[in-house]
Amino acid sequence: MRTYHDKEWGKPVWDSRTLWELLMLEGFQAGLAWIIVLRKREAFRKAFKDFNPAKVARFKEADIERLLQDPGIIRSRAKIQATIEGARIFIEMQKAGDDFSAFLWGIVGGEPILSDGPIPAQAPLSVEMSRQLKKRGFKFVGPVIVYAFMQASGMVNDHSPTCFRR
Repeated sequence: MRTYHDKEWGKPVWDSRTLWELLMLEGFQAGLAWIIVLRKREAFRKAFKDFNPAKVARFKEADIERLLQDPGIIRSRAKIQATIEGARIFIEMQKAGDDFSAFLWGIVGGEPILSDGPIPAQAPLSVEMSRQLKKRGFKFVGPVIVYAFMQASGMVNDHSPTCFRR
């Protein structure tokens, strides 16, 4: 967790594919501790073809069944299906000329938000981002999951004032 914090958590991510991967992993985390997902991240990457949306969008029922048998990942049919559908939505957005990164960062004003005070479980912007993601068809993107995603991707800087990453 320390390495994750020191090298990744809260560092602004601008790459669309990387943001999509992080959002999908946050969805798998729903109801669980992030450390579980973090420990399984490499297995997730292998299972989901390095989170290449074009490849994941082509997954069929046989792929779902294969993933449900993979002990290296969280074997939730609903979360697996949400990831496949999320890849299809990502591809649809690309085809329509909508950049995933620009879409997400546009919701937060295009730059990291430096938060002050207590860290909330959700915030008005995570509620709005959740609403917009759901409108497009994404699943496992409630306001709490989305706030965690916003923190992890550096859209919100919730590092403590004494942290070197602040």
